[in-house]
This record gives sequence, structure tokens and C-alpha cells, in this order.
Amino acid sequence: LVYPILHGDADMVIGERPIKNIKHFSLLKKLLQRIGSFVVKTVSNTDIPDAPSGFRAISRFAAMHMNIFNKYTYTLESIIQAGRKNLKIVSVKIQTNDALRKSRLMKNMFSYILKSMITIIRIFVVYNPFRFFMTLSIILFILGMIPGIRYLILFFTRSESGHIQSLILSAILLIMSVQIGVLAFIGDLNAVNRNIMEDVQYMLRKKNYKDYDFE
Repeated sequence: LVYPILHGDADMVIGERPIKNIKHFSLLKKLLQRIGSFVVKTVSNTDIPDAPSGFRAISRFAAMHMNIFNKYTYTLESIIQAGRKNLKIVSVKIQTNDALRKSRLMKNMFSYILKSMITIIRIFVVYNPFRFFMTLSIILFILGMIPGIRYLILFFTRSESGHIQSLILSAILLIMSVQIGVLAFIGDLNAVNRNIMEDVQYMLRKKNYKDYDFE
């Protein structure tokens, strides 16, 4: 894990576990591992096959750029931050021992699934807010257009009145689409401000620890 950092080939090293061969991992946990890795790849623009792995090494330079807000686990978020800051991330294959005790992080499978899904969604919203909210906005817009078009077709092709429910549903969905679309732009502006504040935080850390060489 530390070899690539000591030789200047990486800022962060992630240990890739043989997930398929780990017997005490359930099929559901293996699936969540794949989902988490996919989300991290999408958001961070990296290619880490085992993003939830806790086996890792990190350089001082990379540590100065980290600002983890998630209290449940640092694994996914730290890779996303490193990827978005163009830090060098390397994955190395490792072997794992058999489980000798219960996990301190996971009380039970339901709790692990719930917290993992919340973590994944929260990370995606925080680090890619425009894409997240704009996708929801487009989905609601399409759903809103369907009853709206239905109402117009029935209005112009049939003599009887009615079908006002389709018009009301269409209006509600389209209004929600516009509101969420506005959130997409607000979230994008907040993301820009967060990047600026993280750069300021790094400069302050570097100044406070000026006796160390972080380059």
C-alpha cells in the first residue's frame, strides 16, 4: 500500500480485495460494493474497482486536501475528493484474512444497507448536484407532459368536457420540475463555492504546517 507513495507514483493507494472470493460477504453486500464503486467512478472520474475498501495509504499532500463530512465512513468520499482534485490514485490487489469478529461499523445487514444507500445518495448530491437535480427535473418534466398531452388530445378530439384531473396533475409535475431545475443551478453554485473554500482551507493547513514538505 505504501510502496507507490514512497516512490512518488501515487497520492492515495486503495487495496483491491478479492470480493468474489470472500466467503463471509453476502450476495447483497457484494452488490452494494459494486454499486458504491460505480457511483464513485461516475462522480470522481476514477477507475477504482473496490472503492469501499478500507485498506489504503495516503500521502501527507493528499491528506491536506481531504475534508470528509460523512460520519459513517470515509472510504467513498475520500476517493471522490481525491479524484476531483486530480490527485494520483492507484489500486493494488491485496488478500484478506477470514473474519474473526463482527464488524464495528455494521450492526446488522439492514443498518448497513440503509446507511450505505444514504451515503451513496448524499455523496452524489453533494459532489454532483447539477446532474442529480437536473435529472430529477427532466424526469418530472416528461411525466408532467404525458397527462398534459393527454388532456389536450381529449380536449380537441372529444366534445365532452372533463379530464381536468390530467391537467391538474400535469401542472403539479411541471411546477415541481421547474423548482427542482432551479435547485440544480443553486447546487452547482454551492459546489463552486465549496471548491473555493477547500482551496482556502488547504492553504491555511499548509501555512500552519509549513515545516513539512507537502509537494
